[in-house]
Amino acid sequence: MTYSATVSERDDAARRLTQLRRVTAELASAQDLATVIEIVVAHAADALDASVATMSLLTDPDTLTMVGIRGGQPETGERWATYPIDADVPASEAVRTRQPVAVVGRAAIEARYPSLVGQIPTERSVVCLPLIAGERAVGVIGLTFEGTHVPDAHQSEFVELFADTCAQAIVRVEAVTAASDTSAKLEFLADAAVELASSLDYRATLSNVARLVVESLGDWCAVEILDDGVLHTVAVAHVDPAKVEWARELQRRYPSDPDAPTGSPNVVRTGASELYPEITDEMLVAGARDEEHLQLARDLRLRSAMIVPLTARGRMLGAITIIAAESGRRYGPADLSVAEDLGRRAAMAIDNANLYSETRQAAQRLQQAVLPDSRPAVPGWDVAVHYSAAGRTDVGGDFYDVLPQPGDRIVVVVGDVMGRGVAAAAAMAQMRAAVRAYAASDPDPAEVMTRLDGMFLRYAQTQLVTLVYALLDPAGGTISLANAGHLPPVVVGLDARAEVLEKALQPPLGVSVPTRSARTFPMPVGATLLIYTDGLVERRDEDIDDSVQRLVERAGRLLSGDLQTALDELVEGVQDADRNDDVTAVAVRRCGS
Repeated sequence: MTYSATVSERDDAARRLTQLRRVTAELASAQDLATVIEIVVAHAADALDASVATMSLLTDPDTLTMVGIRGGQPETGERWATYPIDADVPASEAVRTRQPVAVVGRAAIEARYPSLVGQIPTERSVVCLPLIAGERAVGVIGLTFEGTHVPDAHQSEFVELFADTCAQAIVRVEAVTAASDTSAKLEFLADAAVELASSLDYRATLSNVARLVVESLGDWCAVEILDDGVLHTVAVAHVDPAKVEWARELQRRYPSDPDAPTGSPNVVRTGASELYPEITDEMLVAGARDEEHLQLARDLRLRSAMIVPLTARGRMLGAITIIAAESGRRYGPADLSVAEDLGRRAAMAIDNANLYSETRQAAQRLQQAVLPDSRPAVPGWDVAVHYSAAGRTDVGGDFYDVLPQPGDRIVVVVGDVMGRGVAAAAAMAQMRAAVRAYAASDPDPAEVMTRLDGMFLRYAQTQLVTLVYALLDPAGGTISLANAGHLPPVVVGLDARAEVLEKALQPPLGVSVPTRSARTFPMPVGATLLIYTDGLVERRDEDIDDSVQRLVERAGRLLSGDLQTALDELVEGVQDADRNDDVTAVAVRRCGS
């Protein structure tokens, strides 16, 4: 019988070693930490016939966190979720000494570890194996056996080899995870950079960036902007929209204290980021205003957080708060570095948007300063004007004017100064003033154009200007027209047919010519004259004659109905929506006396 039992034990031991070898092979191919944990606490426990198997990892130099458990009482995992490395327990000792710890029997365990007295309900033995990779301790495997059974000498040797393989697998998986995490962070920053550069509406952009954050970096993201010394939340994101509204309500009921020693107010005051690897309940208690506030904060299940400033050109613009909650993620210095990079990029986008807005407003004010304040009311004429700037931050070169003349005559001027910016605006203002002065003296088109040429010659103007100058006379029913290098006007007759008056036969102003001339065309009652700039008709890769012809084919709609409405509809139908250029069009309809 003794011989038979010995054979059985040997067969059982051989079976367990074979199973342990398979488990070791599985560890060598594990691709993630979850798989490593499963192999250790489940498969290894089966191979060694352990009643309880645990695995704890060092999450910081002083703390062990239990990442896996099989067997034991439910409260075991809760009690030992985290425990200090200097605790009076076998697992902590194994990590501290970097040596396996084996204790046989409850009495021996309680004698060696007084803190465990009364906590071991039955006879048992423990083996704790430190996980050492090179010079680094990464964690510990804890095995509990019923009774006084522990692995024998041969098994112990293989178990220690298994622990070494486990440590190497953890380090390898950490390296792969770190590389993947770095790649994901770089991809996130690249996506955020594209988003931040995609629009000058920084509020909408920051909302999209907050959405990107909760997709890859955190469970919560809030962006606050400093306005007149007060922080205003402009974006909040979470994968669950209901929770976003919950967070907004929490903020409305409990706004942040601007003098708080921590949080976004402090980050904005100091310009220094804040990192909270773990948000403890004590921290929630300390920051709560009352019991309800504390409960709401607890319900959010906040686990880790980081707050970074938004600073551009030495100015504090706000702060970004990123929080880990449901995911259980713990932020570290590497995560903070990514968040700070995001903060710098976001701040630059905000600053650029503000600069663009300020510059564009200045450009619009400058543009309006050199354009007529209103359309004049001239008996016998209906006048409509469409002017739309390109939306850039610099002033365009389009200008127009409508000047009443004696005898119910009317002068219409549409021009285009080559170039953009302040120089173009100055030239526009100068041209408008000169045309008004010369027309007041003698409104004859040829005379005005000749005098404008003289002005260019005398004052050495360097910018070319194209210009159409038209004098409309109801007494003769005529249009007297001079064109200096501009696109040809169009007249719509009583039959709704549109006709190009004449192409520019004379060069732009600023190009010396001996003399300027004008031509006269009929302008019967009901006819409409249209003068415009190239922004209305030009399209990329299209001949300008084809562009003008498209306008001619649609200009008939100007003949009847409200002229301003008809002109706006014509512009909408003709202009290239993808072309970023100023559009100016002036339409004049002869209505009779």
